Amino acid sequence: MARCWFAPLTLEQLNTYNSADMVSRLGLVYTGVADERLEARFEVDERTRQPFGLLHGGVSCVVSESMGSTAANLCVDPERFFCVGIDINASHLRGASEGAVHAYCEPVRIGRRNQVWQTDLFDSNERHLCVSRLTVAVIERQDDK
Repeated sequence: MARCWFAPLTLEQLNTYNSADMVSRLGLVYTGVADERLEARFEVDERTRQPFGLLHGGVSCVVSESMGSTAANLCVDPERFFCVGIDINASHLRGASEGAVHAYCEPVRIGRRNQVWQTDLFDSNERHLCVSRLTVAVIERQDDK
């Protein structure tokens, strides 16, 4: 597959990009970047569990939304465009009560007006926890004239 990022990208830049938003409070750290893939990791702990002690489904959605939106915005010229989520769906395949969660985000489609990104979450035993698909709209920036 062809490289999709608009500009060269490092892990340090990725981790700075989301350093002050919700996913940073959940402990998400980007661990890999490839030509068409972002990788991240977070822990199932008191920040990410629901009342029954399992990984909160909303956390899985937040991770998917954040990774997909980040990836989408990294594929466009930031001087001319920005991307916003317009639809997300998630299938929670199994629970996790502790340990690391590994997230992988890859494009399904990168178009001029919309993009679709899939994020898969796995536990440390490589069991599939969640699959999510995010659709984003590509918005052209308007001059303030």
